[in-house]
Amino acid sequence: MSEGAPPAPNPNRWWTLGVVCVGIFMLLLDITVVNVALPEIERDLDATFAELQWVVDAYALTLAALMLTAGSVADRIGRRLVFSIGLGVFAISSLACGLAPTATWLDVLRGVQGVGGAIMFACSLALIGTAFHGRERGVAFGAFGAVAGGALAVGPLVGGALTEGLGWEWIFFLNVPIGLAALAITLRYVDESRDPRGGGIDLPGLVTWSVVLFLLIFALVRGNAEGWGSLQIAGSLVASAVLLVAFVVRELTTEHPMLDLSLLRVPSFAGAAIVGFTLSASLYAMFLYITLYLQNVLGHSPLEAGLQLLPLTLLSLVVAPISGRLTAHVPMRIPLGLALLLIAIALVLMSPVDADSTWTVLLPGFLVAGVANGMVNPPLASVQIGVVEPGRSGMASGIGNTFRQVGTATAIAAYGAIFEHRVADKTLAGVDAATRRALSATGELGQAIASGQVSELAARLPAAAREPFEHAVRAGFTGALHELFLVAAVVALVGSIGGFALVRRRDLVSH
Repeated sequence: MSEGAPPAPNPNRWWTLGVVCVGIFMLLLDITVVNVALPEIERDLDATFAELQWVVDAYALTLAALMLTAGSVADRIGRRLVFSIGLGVFAISSLACGLAPTATWLDVLRGVQGVGGAIMFACSLALIGTAFHGRERGVAFGAFGAVAGGALAVGPLVGGALTEGLGWEWIFFLNVPIGLAALAITLRYVDESRDPRGGGIDLPGLVTWSVVLFLLIFALVRGNAEGWGSLQIAGSLVASAVLLVAFVVRELTTEHPMLDLSLLRVPSFAGAAIVGFTLSASLYAMFLYITLYLQNVLGHSPLEAGLQLLPLTLLSLVVAPISGRLTAHVPMRIPLGLALLLIAIALVLMSPVDADSTWTVLLPGFLVAGVANGMVNPPLASVQIGVVEPGRSGMASGIGNTFRQVGTATAIAAYGAIFEHRVADKTLAGVDAATRRALSATGELGQAIASGQVSELAARLPAAAREPFEHAVRAGFTGALHELFLVAAVVALVGSIGGFALVRRRDLVSH
């Protein structure tokens, strides 16, 4: 091969892309597939709203806590090896999730499932980036983006069909045969790659980062119930902040950090991190509350809720491959910034929900969000690993995806705190004084309404007060949801500004 000629195509590159896409589809599907099953899980396992939040957040939390370390370990000991371990952990823990006897056990096992997901996610972009070169890399990232966007979008439909047809357990059981088949293909066809400069594992960094995230999410989830000024909640928030400072100091001073903070000084990487964080903290975090509205307030079945999200799903699948092909021809700040701007617009379009609305009030927002969701993932993947040489792509991929999972976990917890408080206030404002006194005595009214326990609350009231109470709940729920949509729109707008302002073509490394 002459000097400067492109490298020969990897003969196993399409196997690599296929198996990575299968793994990513499973782990991202399990972010949204659970949402439509939550009301059934609540009824079957008698779960509280806090436990329902942890079904989502335990998964996102371990994804965020371990992805940095998994990416660095993969660079050092081998990406195929680490990816294979992740597939095995994910398949086994999925089986255990489906067999969970209580909501607490399900929360714990979702955390274990997130460990497997973190390992797979951290290796995904690095495996693709190593296997593909030149123009084909854009095609591969387009396919990856289509799968990523499609998994997040199609999750509600798949979850609804499985929950209604077979039971919520099957949203987890389905991962087992798929995961084992993907593991066999990985071991047979995927080439090993690593960074020869790899060093040791940053164990103090891993422990500190994990505790930071846990304390923050715990405080946000339990703040309303325990009191924001309580020693437990205030202490958790202060300890989280102090340990975050300690983590930053550790990463700046250790020879082999799990989070290379120098990457954040590259404007394009910082911009991609902001886009990834705000994408998850806006649209993806709102899927939980949209699903609760469709099922607990409007009374739709899990399958109906999934079908109602189908316009968003289909548009995401159509737009993502187009966006992937365009990444080679347009500055990446344009699709990134524009996608987050469209998400902000979509959330504003969804916000006019009220007590008399039907699901169609959300449809214009779903259409705009579908286009934006398909547009954002391919260029985001390209930028995340495009700012480093191939040997460090595992760390770069892990950092970028960590920001996404931190966005999901913190936003769901923060929105939950806002939602519980506002839905309780708005519901109490819509009932008479006697009903208000009776409901105030129940305690944690917001949690009860959010987790669909309206009929149980109504049964404690006099017969004449039940219908006005149920209308007040509907008005309170939609009023609080309206506010969440606007908060999430502001978050997406921040991401749009970051994408437009910071992402630059000249920061990308020519591989």
